[in-house]
Amino acid sequence: MKIAYVTTYDSSDIHAWSGLGLNIKNCLKGAGFSVVGIGGLQQANSRVTKIKQRIYKKLSQRYLTNRDPRILKAYARQVEQQLQSLQPDLIFSPGTIPISYLNTNYPIVFWTDATFVGMIDYYQTYTRLCHESIRAGNKMEQQALSKAKFAIYASHWAAKTAIENYQVDPNRVKVIPFGANVECDRTLEDIKTTVKAKSFDRCKLLFCGVDWFRKGGDVALNVAKVLNQMGLPTELSIVGCKPPHDVPDFVKVYGFISKKDKLGKQQIDQFFSDSHFLILPSRAECFGLVFAEASSFGLPSISSNTGGISTVNQDGVSGQTFSIEDPPEKYAHYIKSLMESQQSYRKLALSAFETFHQSFAWSVAGKRILSLLQAMP
Repeated sequence: MKIAYVTTYDSSDIHAWSGLGLNIKNCLKGAGFSVVGIGGLQQANSRVTKIKQRIYKKLSQRYLTNRDPRILKAYARQVEQQLQSLQPDLIFSPGTIPISYLNTNYPIVFWTDATFVGMIDYYQTYTRLCHESIRAGNKMEQQALSKAKFAIYASHWAAKTAIENYQVDPNRVKVIPFGANVECDRTLEDIKTTVKAKSFDRCKLLFCGVDWFRKGGDVALNVAKVLNQMGLPTELSIVGCKPPHDVPDFVKVYGFISKKDKLGKQQIDQFFSDSHFLILPSRAECFGLVFAEASSFGLPSISSNTGGISTVNQDGVSGQTFSIEDPPEKYAHYIKSLMESQQSYRKLALSAFETFHQSFAWSVAGKRILSLLQAMP
């Protein structure tokens, strides 16, 4: 089967959408599909769009250019032009933006982590939206859902928002989790050796995210602080961003580390291997690829339970989730209890790794996509 893989950006860029565009394309290739990319779409230079942005900004409202029908229609025209020479069997997109206004007879499938309505007032960039953007965004989303043979979401949360808020046949809405954005040739024996080598005299927490506030960096820091106050020496490594303030001595800040660089990749792998827990108490999260990445190292995850997180970080299986309202002390007591029971910790670590292999490897996702598309009417 020949697939036209449609993105607005360059899908070969590992930094675009946290590497998901590239990994989804590779996932399709790994499943045996012939994949031809259509990407790097040019955004229409609309004078009307720019004027609207300025007007709404003065009204303290946000106008989303990536939901502007003029821009979406321009994307669609670019895709339609390239489809003429490609003549694929199927159009596949890791999002609804480039396909919502697409005029084509080819079957369409998309795979993403959220609906438009699910993002409203959830992520900061989707707050204070003007009514025009809300109407346009919902119309775009409904059009994409109406066109698609299958709407695939990475989490049950996202799928639920689609079914509850748009007119779509629930049988065409599927849940297939994304895979981890890391290469993994580790075996269960490798993980057993790594976990056994860890010292439990000091707790090593890893915070890994580029958005300090949304990812709950302040909560993670307070959890580490409470653990130290409880008598468990704890250090917190921060990778991906820098806190907006000075930090205590038990916090080590490493900032952004690029996976494009071989040394950077090795550094990140080492953080996952050396730490006892990934801690990411996000205030908003559509999925959380980093939880799948942590599981591939047998690293249990500590997180909030919001958005699509519970699909990838499962209580007692790969880690533990907490309510957004839970205080740092509740996180700390759970972490301390596992640090004091090495047998329980090791059991959870091995379970996390096994769950990765069963559900969150790209090869597993690829097989599920293949099975789904082969059964497509």
